[in-house]
Amino acid sequence: MPTYKIPYKPRPIQQVLHTAMDGYRFSVIVAHRRLGKTVCMINQLIKAATLCKKPRPRYSYIAPYYAQAKTIAWDYLKHYTQPLPNVKRNESELWVEFPSNSGGNARIRLFGAENPDALRGQYYDGCVMDEVAQMKPNIWGEIVMPCLVDRKGWAVFIGTPSGMELLFKLYNDALKDPDWFAGLYPVTETGVLSEDDLKQARKTMSDAQYRQEFLVDFSASSEFILIPLDVAIKASKRKNLPHTYSWAPVVIGVDVARFGDDQSVIYVRQGNHTIEIKKYQNLNLMEFADYVAASIQRHNAVMTFIDVVGLGAGVVDRLVSLGFQDRIIGANAGFSADNPRYKNKRAEMWSLMKEWLEEGGDIPDDPILISQLSSVEYKYDPTDRLLLEKKEDMKKRGLSSPDLADSLSLSFFMPVMQTDWDEDNAGYYDDAQTSAPNPMTGY
Repeated sequence: MPTYKIPYKPRPIQQVLHTAMDGYRFSVIVAHRRLGKTVCMINQLIKAATLCKKPRPRYSYIAPYYAQAKTIAWDYLKHYTQPLPNVKRNESELWVEFPSNSGGNARIRLFGAENPDALRGQYYDGCVMDEVAQMKPNIWGEIVMPCLVDRKGWAVFIGTPSGMELLFKLYNDALKDPDWFAGLYPVTETGVLSEDDLKQARKTMSDAQYRQEFLVDFSASSEFILIPLDVAIKASKRKNLPHTYSWAPVVIGVDVARFGDDQSVIYVRQGNHTIEIKKYQNLNLMEFADYVAASIQRHNAVMTFIDVVGLGAGVVDRLVSLGFQDRIIGANAGFSADNPRYKNKRAEMWSLMKEWLEEGGDIPDDPILISQLSSVEYKYDPTDRLLLEKKEDMKKRGLSSPDLADSLSLSFFMPVMQTDWDEDNAGYYDDAQTSAPNPMTGY
């Protein structure tokens, strides 16, 4: 097939998206305004349609509304297909047809999600659902997915957050499925817009609007999320130097799985630094306890806090039998908090974790951990004490148990003293800090 040059030079971030979409059948992309999402998606469709070897390839671009699809995507589709040979365009039905590798003609058509009947009965080799947050939840499972089944077609879901809606659910589901790609792209990570552009946006937008549209914060529409998304993202990009944490005690938080799809997690922290996270699933308590014991020994942990609500008591018993009784504490998140501002220990631990993240703690660049940290809501009880939502209520919102985040929070169950504290190292701390970290707690 002859080579034709399309007038499209992807930005670096657009190239990242193309590479990701080429590698996965299903992709969920949460991106800020003005990134160039629509241009990127249209060109992905053109490339796929041109290279497809199946007979009569069919591709679709779906916007929330038909008029919206015509306004934002139709001109792009015509422009970027113009160099291709024998192009046919239908202005009334919004489709473009051109030769493909199949020897026949490929067609790309634009649709609006408000008219699902127009999508029924079709087949698609690929589909882009743009601005998914504005679509009805059933549009994917009931309408679009059946159109992809017989041709093993691919799908891309892309958009900017609009609260806890379809895009939010798809993104969180994709994080848990290794066969799906999940990408989150705030403006701070893409380099697409200048600082002057962002300053102007901040002047004219509310804080919630800016966080949602440019920081792609799903929780921006809710004033009851404890840890803002940008706080977690900033911590994931932070690289603390060894002299800021090497003097601190090593502590471990252990969250023991209670439900079938939950994970048991071992989170190892030293001062403001995350050493490692170990995740396990479908282990019996004795096997998991052995992994905890190995982590304690490997990192010479001063103390390990184990969630004893549910199955955790069995892990504690096993570690005691192995001789670790002086280096473990059973942590019950329902215990009364030390600080009267909090309803219970869970609220207190999460609040201490939030302070740690804000004041210089580093975490891995793990999208699941970041999502879990920024998904938990809070409220106040009748006596004005802070209280976190229950895991059962999170599951009702379509979220999994925040196992990774809970394991980190457990490392703040109580202050830990470094048993071999060296006074000569007490003055070593990062220049960005206003004071040295507390040697008793490591935070």
